[in-house]
Amino acid sequence: MPETIAYEQLISIANEYGTPVYIYHAEKIAEQYNKLKDAFKAHPTRFFYACKSLTNINILKYINSLGANLDCVSINEVMLGLKAGFEPQQILFTPNCVDFAEISDAKALGVNINIDNISILEQFGSKFGGTYPICIRINPHIEAGGNYKISTGHIDSKFGISIHQMRHIERVVKTTGLHVQGLHMHTGSEIKDINIFLNALEIMFEAAQKFDRLEFIDLGSGFKVPYKEGDRETDIYTLGEKLTEAVKEFEKEYGRKLEVWFEPGKYLVSECGYFVTKANVIKQTTATVFVGINSGFNHLIRPMFYDAYHRITNITNPTGAERIYTVVGNICETDTFAWDRVLNEVREGDYLLFHNAGAYGFEMSSNFNSRLKPAEVLVKDGKAQLIRRRDVFEDLLRNQLEVL
Repeated sequence: MPETIAYEQLISIANEYGTPVYIYHAEKIAEQYNKLKDAFKAHPTRFFYACKSLTNINILKYINSLGANLDCVSINEVMLGLKAGFEPQQILFTPNCVDFAEISDAKALGVNINIDNISILEQFGSKFGGTYPICIRINPHIEAGGNYKISTGHIDSKFGISIHQMRHIERVVKTTGLHVQGLHMHTGSEIKDINIFLNALEIMFEAAQKFDRLEFIDLGSGFKVPYKEGDRETDIYTLGEKLTEAVKEFEKEYGRKLEVWFEPGKYLVSECGYFVTKANVIKQTTATVFVGINSGFNHLIRPMFYDAYHRITNITNPTGAERIYTVVGNICETDTFAWDRVLNEVREGDYLLFHNAGAYGFEMSSNFNSRLKPAEVLVKDGKAQLIRRRDVFEDLLRNQLEVL
């Protein structure tokens, strides 16, 4: 199974569909999913793809075909999942700060519901009692993740119900008769230290003792994927071994079997994604040499928003002499993808490839500066297929109403 798409094919796709263009490699998604299944095969484990990473309907259908489940954070993601062919019980709905009507809509659709707010917990219990099982999201007050903006388990996070509010949760459950079938926590993204998961698991075990009808414990995700040369990803195989041992031991004490759930997003689709752009200008200043490309943070916001690193390759001139460039976009704001990056000599018209662009690339794109969103292409079994057309000017006006 190929792990990458050859530069020649990426160039061919860029020539056919224009740039910028997002390209996804189906077999890489399957490779990542199969690694997860293998790493946790010693204990019943379910994986719910965190589709906020990338929601193109074709990606959802492909992931469904692999046997994965789906994690959604909005009712629209839930409906996309159903349209893609996921069954309601394959979908976990984990919203944050939504109106109770959205929770009710999810119940009507029959999906798994994860509640992370005592107010919503009380409303759900008062309206539905124990007629519909729920999961409760706990905030363990463990800070983890590669950037504070993607750390979700620390004490100041808006996510989850504080572990110190367990007595309040118990009172709500007892008073309303809620049926709690699962406990959930998610501490952040890009977690390299597997002890973060194991420490969280111990907190979950303690909380689980408060509920006698649990069917699963959900540890969220945050598995790290390599972005830079030398980066290491989360050691999921060692985690699988230690987690299996710990859960089996706890099951003896708890008195019933428990599934383990995870919600990998970036881990499944980050490395499958390639973002191909074109060098518009080479601009020499007194301080640096800029490569200005035909894209900006309207298409790939992660470097500006998270200080994220994306490896960049000149696929038109991959053997050219190495030089130092600052790669910037065409947006009317500070719009820098990479400072002082060593690249093979870049000439105007060359194609620059951003690696690891599958997660939160197109998904976070916008029409800022009235720029058009790029096309998306899926490569499966060696064949490239357009799965989203490039915006045209009319798309900018599609939902506007002219009243003047």
